[in-house]
Amino acid sequence: MNEAQGIHFGTLSLSGSLLTTWLVMLLLLSFSAFIRHKLQQEDNLWRTGAESLFAMMENAVQEVVPNHYKQVTPFIATLWVYLVCANLLGLIPGLHSPTADLSVTAGLAVIVFVSVHWFGIRNLGLKTYLKHYLSPNPIMLPFHLMSEISRTLALAIRLFGNIMSLEMAILLVLLVAGFLVPVPLMMLHLVEALIQAYIFGVLALLYIGTSLENKTTSSEQGSKNT
Repeated sequence: MNEAQGIHFGTLSLSGSLLTTWLVMLLLLSFSAFIRHKLQQEDNLWRTGAESLFAMMENAVQEVVPNHYKQVTPFIATLWVYLVCANLLGLIPGLHSPTADLSVTAGLAVIVFVSVHWFGIRNLGLKTYLKHYLSPNPIMLPFHLMSEISRTLALAIRLFGNIMSLEMAILLVLLVAGFLVPVPLMMLHLVEALIQAYIFGVLALLYIGTSLENKTTSSEQGSKNT
């Protein structure tokens, strides 16, 4: 499913990437309801698996933001789960990963951008958080702003480029060599999909951790001044 295979309602157009994104969201919501039902029962395989997976993600977040991991884990875990499903969707014949569309990865990068500042402002307060853009000297403000923009663009382009190139490689080999040869590439797609989902989530976590570190830095500076 690509841009040309979207649905059109007069002047309204729903792209293929948007439809596959909604499909992933619907599947995740349905699976979440199923897991929630299983968690209310006695110990079973589904409950054990879900708790183990969440514990792994929580531990990974705790290593980066040990003092705020309970706040940050739901967001990062949601990113990881969504990206794994979205990246792997391209392995299904007739479907394409929504993350192979730059508009989708750009939207995810914007969500991370907003979340970084939201976590920072939530823990520091607006005035204190904004002060770090003037540290150590007000002349650094343009460079801080450029850094924010460039890393957001890099986050979007990195995921888009890797997933899109993998799908294109599989398609080209499939057209040239037939159905059996692309199997190793599909395995590569599986591994790369997991890696790219992990990297995107870790980068988002590091950006959030950086915004939360400003609280520690501000506290240390305050204690030195006193």
